[in-house]
Parts: sequence; C-alpha cells; structure tokens
Amino acid sequence: MWEQATRLRVLPRFAARRIAGALLVFGLIGVPPGAPRAQEVYLAANPIIVTADRGGYLGKRSDQIDRMRSIGQRVELRGTCLSACTMYLSLPNVCVAPDAVLGFHGPSKNGIPLPQRDFDYWSQVMARNYSEPLRSWFMTKARFITNGYYKVSGAELIRMGYPQC
Repeated sequence: MWEQATRLRVLPRFAARRIAGALLVFGLIGVPPGAPRAQEVYLAANPIIVTADRGGYLGKRSDQIDRMRSIGQRVELRGTCLSACTMYLSLPNVCVAPDAVLGFHGPSKNGIPLPQRDFDYWSQVMARNYSEPLRSWFMTKARFITNGYYKVSGAELIRMGYPQC
C-alpha cells in the first residue's frame, strides 16, 4: 500500500530524476564529496509511513535509524509499531498519529532472556531513543516485560511531547 501511494505521488517527478541521474552517470554534472546519494535524497523527500512494523533486531534497527537521521528521513507512525520500531521516536522528523499503537518491551533473543549485562546494554540502546518521560518509564517498567508488550497510544505520546502527524 505505501509503495503504491508513494509511486503515485512521485510519478510527476520521475522525468526530472531520470534526467538528473543520466547527467550524473555520464559525468555532465559532478557530485561534491560527501553529498548524499540520489537514493538518499529521494528517501528524505518522501516520508516512510509505518502502519504495521513488528520490530526486529536492535543492532540493525539502530544502524538504520542512524542512516535515516543523517539524511533527514521523515517517518510517520500511523499504525502498529512494536519493539525496535519504537526507536523511530528518536528521529528529528518523526510524527505520531493519535490512533497509532506502539508496543514496548525489553530486549530478549526471540523471547529468551538475555544475560544481565546484555540486557542492560540493549535496554540502554533502546532507551536513548526515547525522550522523557517515556525514557524513564521504559527503564523502570517496560523493559522488564519480555513476552508481550505494554501498549501506548499515539495520543499518549503526543501528550508527552511527540509531534502529531
């Protein structure tokens, strides 16, 4: 669904991007060192709309979020966002729909508890993606559930200061 909506929204810009891409490929225009790649420019100009994200591996998601932050990627949390997906909240260009549902729980390996040192480390990785008071709540309560989720509505996050979509 998102891909279709995005494709429809960007079709009018398709020709301009193709021409600019051809000019780059054939060396008719140069790219300054450190300039973002064409794909990064495209992504930053088109928001990622999250409607159903079950999370994933914390390390991979953390790396992904770092890349997204570097290009100014906009993310709209509009549906279900669970586990590692909640780390999108750290992005400067994130917004939350009031009817979104975010699910928080502590780090584990597929539901199996981690050794204490790893649990504390990955809890900190997750927590640094949240602003107060969400960060404190996560560290004192939510991280201690590793099977299931604490659900927080988008409306509650908006009341905590996260921007509304």
